[in-house]
Amino acid sequence: MKPILYAMMALVLPVTVASAHDLTKGELVYESKGAKVTEVYAHALPDVPGKSVKGVLVEYEPGGYSPAHTHAKSALIYATVLEGAILSGVNGGEVKTFTKGMNFTELPGDRHDVSANASKTKPAKLLAVFVVDTADAALTTPRKP
Repeated sequence: MKPILYAMMALVLPVTVASAHDLTKGELVYESKGAKVTEVYAHALPDVPGKSVKGVLVEYEPGGYSPAHTHAKSALIYATVLEGAILSGVNGGEVKTFTKGMNFTELPGDRHDVSANASKTKPAKLLAVFVVDTADAALTTPRKP
């Protein structure tokens, strides 16, 4: 019986620990939970050789979050919350809540410390529009501990 109990604890404990993050205080997380990221648009800028606009839809389940990350070094990002509320913290600064219709900007070189759904009961979505070097294949790179 004890081996079964220990095996069950080994399975349950990581889930409990992972859900205990306090993202409102800027705690960095290095894993993702309940986050879906989809590139929904890409178009080269005709009058700006080597630059493109790319749209990324980020969908969070209730309580979902993305890992701390950086973006392509050339990326200028304009994000708009489409549904729910998003927690966002950049460069060690204050974690702010953005609700439907609100927007924020990330500049080239910014470190995105917190990106999460502010709600534990409702989903959230945001659209991030990148102006980026066309050659940049990886738009987002998770940070390591």
